[in-house]
Amino acid sequence: MNPGSHPTTRSRSTGSCVKADMRRRCSSLALNSALALGAGLLLFVANSKAAEGTPIPHGTLELVAENQSIAAGHTIHLGLHFQLEKGWHIYWVNPGDSGEPPRLKWRLPPGASVGEVAWPTPRRLGTSTIVDFGYEDDVMLIVPMHAAASMATQGLAQVGAEVKVLVCREMCIPGKAQVSLTLPVKSQAPVPDARNADLFATARKALPRAAPASWRISVTEAKDSFLLSANLGRNVPHVEFFPAAESQIQDAAPQQFIAMAGGFRLTLRKSDQLLKPIERLKGVLVLAGDRGYVIDVPVTKVVAVRRDVGDGINLADSLKEVMLK
Repeated sequence: MNPGSHPTTRSRSTGSCVKADMRRRCSSLALNSALALGAGLLLFVANSKAAEGTPIPHGTLELVAENQSIAAGHTIHLGLHFQLEKGWHIYWVNPGDSGEPPRLKWRLPPGASVGEVAWPTPRRLGTSTIVDFGYEDDVMLIVPMHAAASMATQGLAQVGAEVKVLVCREMCIPGKAQVSLTLPVKSQAPVPDARNADLFATARKALPRAAPASWRISVTEAKDSFLLSANLGRNVPHVEFFPAAESQIQDAAPQQFIAMAGGFRLTLRKSDQLLKPIERLKGVLVLAGDRGYVIDVPVTKVVAVRRDVGDGINLADSLKEVMLK
């Protein structure tokens, strides 16, 4: 455990971090070889530290860039690369029943701005009673950075971030890391950095895609659940849904899946903390053996309506869907 970091019992909070250092050499006729050896050792240690990243509780964090430089008027992509010890995890934008996602505070050169984090498809973590949404092992969050056309095109620019992160297993440990990198600012378009190409390619494969336009998805709200129906034009053996917003569905409740010809129906139990109707259900739908897909679907509500039957009135089995506005 890192000095200054204290375990918490799965609460939503943040905390502290770490340090390290090194040393040197001798003189006389052996001076030249000693200097060469010292320089080699310093280079080795510096490269090792860069490869290891900045320590966080039970893992490391490194800030990397997809491009070799920054150019005025262009957008490049940065990556926050987390490597975690086995069994430990961090959180998605909606953390689920406990925890909180990484919080970022950027330090950017004048004329630069960052966009929203691209969150990889999460996994369900936890127990039968508490379910978290997050990432284990190795994950990278991609963030776009745009340089204004007015940005000076000479010299070096430092890009940095303060990252507050909650790392959990049976207990949660808050951590805080300062990460940075220095890139030249050039007038020509940025060139990809081959050293980080595989890292960004892998991270992009983990991102959810937009749902295909051919899919027909609807969401109906009943008293204590949402019914998500989908016609995908193909059969799927299983799906999981991750809501983008907290406290809409019961995260630990089983998601009742029924396979249909060309699609499925999925029943999602409402959260006890959902106090008012929602107009749209947003999140990531993960198909078995496939990747995640982003969905954003209007919610319709099922209500019983009165219907005349002969001379009397039947209040029972006539149901009508009306849009929640």
